[in-house]
Amino acid sequence: MHVVVVGGGIVGLSCAYALADRGAAVTVCESGTLGGGSTARSAGGIRTQFSTRVNVELSLSSLPVWESFEERFGVDIAYNRTGYLFLARESDTADAFGEQVAMQNDCGAESELLSPAEVAERWPHVRHERFVAATYSPLDGFADPYLALQGYATAAREAGVDIRTKTPVESVERVGSGSGGRFRVETGGESDEGGAETLDADYVVNAAGAWAGEVAAMVGLDLPISPRRRQIAVVEPETPVADAEPLTIDLDTGSYFRPEREGQALVGGQFDEDDPDVDPDRFSESMDLDWAVTAVERAGDCADYFGPETRIVRGWAGLYAVTPDHHPIVEESAPGVVTAAGFSGHGFQHAPATGRVVAELCLDGEASHVDVSALASDRFERGGGLAERNVA
Repeated sequence: MHVVVVGGGIVGLSCAYALADRGAAVTVCESGTLGGGSTARSAGGIRTQFSTRVNVELSLSSLPVWESFEERFGVDIAYNRTGYLFLARESDTADAFGEQVAMQNDCGAESELLSPAEVAERWPHVRHERFVAATYSPLDGFADPYLALQGYATAAREAGVDIRTKTPVESVERVGSGSGGRFRVETGGESDEGGAETLDADYVVNAAGAWAGEVAAMVGLDLPISPRRRQIAVVEPETPVADAEPLTIDLDTGSYFRPEREGQALVGGQFDEDDPDVDPDRFSESMDLDWAVTAVERAGDCADYFGPETRIVRGWAGLYAVTPDHHPIVEESAPGVVTAAGFSGHGFQHAPATGRVVAELCLDGEASHVDVSALASDRFERGGGLAERNVA
């Protein structure tokens, strides 16, 4: 069996590695450079504290890979397991925290519900008086997305995957009779790895991230995956942020921060109610200074690290591939076409589990590693009430 994976981010490479590890012939087509879409611009978060069971299960399934990444792939990904701290200002958010912690623990996570007083005792820099509740899990943390990407790329190549960069997919056509036909994948571009060529495939995996809607349209599918611009700033706080500080999310304002190297911090968040789709081929990859000032102010309202002497060092913008309910689409969307996209900012951390699920969909006809039936695209027509609340 030959599988063409469209997209050379960490989700695509995880899928390619899992498929090749089970004996499939795999070609990855990436229109630019590996990880050049969203992966290398990610904050690198790895967490179990989601508001829906399927997201928690994807996290827990991925954790063993992150925990043993250097042993498996020979790459130190700078995995910093300081936990995630979610903070609630509003009573409705706090009420949901209790239900979420119970569900997370039922799945096997180790999250706990905390009072403001308990937050003050454990993390004195947090302005606890502004919050009514919090949750924390020691299983959570963050890693370097680029290093993880390199680990997967090397392992995939060693498993026999043909990785082609600067090789955009220009069309996907089903050939043969009925739904059992194969695919003719037309590629363009020029590179050492490949270039313009026609590939025959038994399966096509759409792991194109912010471009996934365009790839879906090539095979007649209309998937609600929207490219949305997100920004990150690296700052030197007035008070250096300790390496042991958790990745902290002020959920009701959308602000977050985490420690970076040498006392610096990474700050982010989406603060504008207007969140338009952008052209993934034509968007500003630079940080907006006005946004960065707001991000620092929001972080300062959450924790006293970020006083008036905080200095903005640098920043960048990348893309989330967002669905209406902030969950990915993971399914066989049409015979021979498997979708793994629309992670709404959570693709990096869920990549290990997703790769294994996609391999099962292609080679076994169904997923058994994680029950992803809730992530089928027909949910948007059925209306199943699936909605991820813990999004920053």
